[in-house]
Amino acid sequence: MKELSTYTELIEKEIEAIDLPVSPDNLYAPLRYFMALGGKRLRPVLTLLGAELFGLEKEKVIKAATAIEVFHNFTLIHDDIMDEAPLRRGKATVHEKWNQNIGILSGDVLFVKAYQLICEQGSEHLAEVMELFNRTAIEVCEGQQMDMDFESRSDVTEEEYIEMIRLKTSVLLGCALEMGSILSGASLSDRKLIYDFGQHIGIAFQIKDDILDLYADPEKFGKQVGGDVISNKKTLLNVKGIALSDLSQKEVLKQLSTLDDLELKVSRTKELYEITGARLACEAEMQRHYQFALTALDQISVNDSQKMMLKGLAAYLMEREV
Repeated sequence: MKELSTYTELIEKEIEAIDLPVSPDNLYAPLRYFMALGGKRLRPVLTLLGAELFGLEKEKVIKAATAIEVFHNFTLIHDDIMDEAPLRRGKATVHEKWNQNIGILSGDVLFVKAYQLICEQGSEHLAEVMELFNRTAIEVCEGQQMDMDFESRSDVTEEEYIEMIRLKTSVLLGCALEMGSILSGASLSDRKLIYDFGQHIGIAFQIKDDILDLYADPEKFGKQVGGDVISNKKTLLNVKGIALSDLSQKEVLKQLSTLDDLELKVSRTKELYEITGARLACEAEMQRHYQFALTALDQISVNDSQKMMLKGLAAYLMEREV
């Protein structure tokens, strides 16, 4: 969204100002490299918007917002190692460009840097901010562990999958928004509502990602379409596809999971998700959480005009093609 450019520019400027020593080079060079890869900067922008919603200028929560982005990048570095991912945003991952041990250690430094930035924020609400951040950091790790556990399971339920993406992805969006609201002195009820908005938008956001991975326009997507199918990743499409299949279709999906012809594997799986109604079911679940988010936002005790930026951002996330 063009309207958010002033917010992302503010975040980029703060990221560039993070003071990282020169030595040891193998510890800090990977961090400068990774943080410069960019990204949507969605999470820190949410912190700025969460503060503005309740009347606090975005510049006054910039340290907390940057802490959210730094923490997010820490999780990405470690996730890439666990997933053995070669690329991140089209560039070599840290563990590929350097090595796994450097990736682990440099990621750890980012985690600590996030705490430093929160402490630099300075606020009478710092204890509440820290409590929220600590809880969220643990939940993100829980979600990542669930995701890894699912790799060796064939019986993942929809409820388990939604809980996994809630923890791995959504709680950080909720945290980002609530952190801004805490620093602005919002009421407990409004803080809960803005957190719920972020949490449900996060779930809908991840389901949208699941759908785009298989159904996006390859020219717009920027990465391999069908990557989740190729790697037999548990997504909501996969979970619903199995649940909605009859016995013969379940057998076909099982055979497809071991197929060497990747193009055929993707096309046949995609076809089965259409036939079984898995895609439509995923879209319905995405819309359900989107509506939960909008309902929470509507209940926040500020003027509707102050909510327009968040409503616009939510709509953009649901309508995006990449």
